[in-house]
Amino acid sequence: MSNWIRAAATSDCPPGQALELVLGDRIVALFNVDGAFHAMDGICPHQGGPLGKGELTGCMLTCPWHGWRYDVTTGKHETSPLTQPCFDVKVDDDEVFVDVSENDS
Repeated sequence: MSNWIRAAATSDCPPGQALELVLGDRIVALFNVDGAFHAMDGICPHQGGPLGKGELTGCMLTCPWHGWRYDVTTGKHETSPLTQPCFDVKVDDDEVFVDVSENDS
């Protein structure tokens, strides 16, 4: 079952930026990659770093605590088989919504 929650206005997260959000009972990292929005679990599995406060370069995010890198379009870690949970995102007019229900992508 979907659980769409309004995350932000599109203007809140300009291209090349990330946001840390609390949506429902989750911390979610929202990213704008060249106008396309992506969301994933906002807690780095390494030591709990805030992924929504990381540096976004293209589609690659660097965790601000210890430099772990993820592709925000897939959640895949740069050098290991680890995949960070991702959430579906939709944009309706100028509003970004994230489906925070369990997702295998």
